[in-house]
Amino acid sequence: MESPFIAHVKQKEDGSWERPHLLHDHLTRTAERCRSFAAKFNSAEWGEVLGLFHDQGKGRPSWQSYLHVKSGYDPNAHLEQLPGRVIHAIHGAKTLEKLYGHAIGRICGYSVAGHHAGLPDWSNAMGAGASALEYQLAHVDDIDQVHDAFLNPLKRKLDLKPPWTFDSGLDMSLWIRMLFSCLVDADFLDTESYMDPERGAARTGFCTIAELKQRFEDYYSELRAGATESPVNVLRNQIKDKCVHAGRTPQGFFSLSVPTGGGKTLSSLAFALEHAQVHSLERIIYVIPYTSIIEQNADVFRKVLGDDQVVEHHSNLDEDGCSWRSRLAAENWDAPMIVTTSVQFFESLFAAKPSICRKLHNIVGSVVILDEAQLLPVDYLYPILETMQLLVDKYRVTFVICTATQPALGERRVGEELFKGLRDIREIMGSSDEVYGLHKKFARTRVTLPDDFNKPLEWEELADELKKYDQVLCIVSDRKSCRELHSLMPEGTYHLSALMCGQHRTEMIGEIKKDLRAGKRVRVVSTQLVEAGVDFDFPVVYRALAGLDSLAQAAGRCNREGKIEKGGKVVVFVPPKRPPSGLLRKAADTTRNLLKSCRGEPDPLKPSNFTRFFEELYWKAPSLDKKGIRDLLIPRPPDLTMYFRTAASNFKLIDNDHHTILVPFREGKQLLETLRDLGPERRLMRKLQRYAVNVYPKDFLYLKHTGAIEEIHPGIWVVVFENQYSDTRGLLVDEIPSDPIIV
Repeated sequence: MESPFIAHVKQKEDGSWERPHLLHDHLTRTAERCRSFAAKFNSAEWGEVLGLFHDQGKGRPSWQSYLHVKSGYDPNAHLEQLPGRVIHAIHGAKTLEKLYGHAIGRICGYSVAGHHAGLPDWSNAMGAGASALEYQLAHVDDIDQVHDAFLNPLKRKLDLKPPWTFDSGLDMSLWIRMLFSCLVDADFLDTESYMDPERGAARTGFCTIAELKQRFEDYYSELRAGATESPVNVLRNQIKDKCVHAGRTPQGFFSLSVPTGGGKTLSSLAFALEHAQVHSLERIIYVIPYTSIIEQNADVFRKVLGDDQVVEHHSNLDEDGCSWRSRLAAENWDAPMIVTTSVQFFESLFAAKPSICRKLHNIVGSVVILDEAQLLPVDYLYPILETMQLLVDKYRVTFVICTATQPALGERRVGEELFKGLRDIREIMGSSDEVYGLHKKFARTRVTLPDDFNKPLEWEELADELKKYDQVLCIVSDRKSCRELHSLMPEGTYHLSALMCGQHRTEMIGEIKKDLRAGKRVRVVSTQLVEAGVDFDFPVVYRALAGLDSLAQAAGRCNREGKIEKGGKVVVFVPPKRPPSGLLRKAADTTRNLLKSCRGEPDPLKPSNFTRFFEELYWKAPSLDKKGIRDLLIPRPPDLTMYFRTAASNFKLIDNDHHTILVPFREGKQLLETLRDLGPERRLMRKLQRYAVNVYPKDFLYLKHTGAIEEIHPGIWVVVFENQYSDTRGLLVDEIPSDPIIV
């Protein structure tokens, strides 16, 4: 007999009530979905149990009374974290512990107790307080009030066995997070099917992998037919063919060491589509380090696969430019082609919030392409690599480590220490000799090193050198150096740095490319933001001494199309100011020592030098797990103690040691006026992300002290004077302009 207990209710436009979403139906349907999701990693029964018990606490008289009487059929009654809500999540966790015992109950309890508020820490040791699972379990006092007529049908005990033997590291915590992802996505989707069926129906309609593969082949055939048989195009076709062949081999780790200009974007997509079809994988996830270049790559994929087949998920996304279906797919990555950022991908793998973790189970059975993989954060390298290895070993994921400067991620000994890297990485381009041969074929630059690595080149001297060239790019390592050097350059010199908002940088990069194509005079002073994915093509590039990978990336902006027969000119110089302390300085010092030791070599940027560089850099790093993520997530007996919420809080790839300021650049001025009038509405704030600049604390305090910025809503700071933001240099942090114009 159907239980009368209610999970959710909603009101019609005419004020009457829809037929309630019955609790029994919600639990059984959520369990079915959750079981299906978890079956992808051999955990179907675990998923079913989580679904059946996640809202068991709604079967109590107090909760039903709350829904019927106090809320008056509140359609948001399932959002217990809002003030005044009656809790229900912990009751299912407590019942599971009573039903299945300590170990199984604890494993399930993390997910069930956290399915609204997020995966909890076990104890208060990290300051979790009343949110700690231990505290919640000890203080739930009405567990026996769940009505038997509702509870008894759920008590059939499933045979819950671990899907594999867990190792002593992050294995169990990742599995629990995967189960949690299955539960919260199943819960969201079933609730949505009742609350907003039109929204649920819009989640379908993407092409299959086979259909996308056919689109790629049609596009590539047309591209090849229209291209000249130049030596570069012949090489690009050979690279693509190798990728397709490698795609037919078993799953695991692959590296794709293709020099700049080798067509690795299309070739890596060719590998992924072939590999996904051969191994019946469900999606391709393309992970890019910077939001500043993600749109560029996504545009390529849309051109190849279709505008409506590529789902972007990143902070700079303008939702008005996306279809409703794409916006929905970004919530849980339920689409065959996802383009996202390193921050989004890796922080999600260590997250605790339901909305962020929701997508994790859809990483199972995927090809993940890590573009510019040398930019993986050293401070978090051990937990990242261990998690990548688990995804390959247990969750049918294939990784492609895609870069011209491979970061030596394989397991190896560095000095006396064992570097616990990735096992069995296969290079798609072949042996080290073949990779070097490809590197030489694509060589388009002549690299000049300093005569004396201890003698800096003053900015005035450097500016005089740069003025000799009509087209030149100079890259320095910090914003202040960029401003100082730019101030010494002739009028019309471009400035690029992160003190310019995203929209400003995008427009400026477009102007520079246009001027280069037109053969105009183009001088650019930039920070390293142009080094990953910005396809400039300068005849001359100057680069301040930095990590060897940065030097190679800078060289990739020189003679990119190979039009200069004798090679473009790349000059490495020692700047008057050392790079910022920390990893950037260690990378520069490591490069200095390496280049000194191989002075006289004709090719300082050969692939084997990057292995040496990264080995030494990892060895010099203070820690490859700076925030102790592994210690927080390794289960400790006897209580399977883990600290999910603290780990998520600690795992932040972008340093939180900055303040965000919104600036009046172009459309940003009107958006700021709307913000003042209407407040921080979600859609408006997403648009304003294109008009945001991050500044260091000392710069923020200076701007605040001088009245250059104001807080117009709690935590939202904006520029007060319009000319505090320069069309040339972006946000002016060192000076207050005369005759300020109030925005």
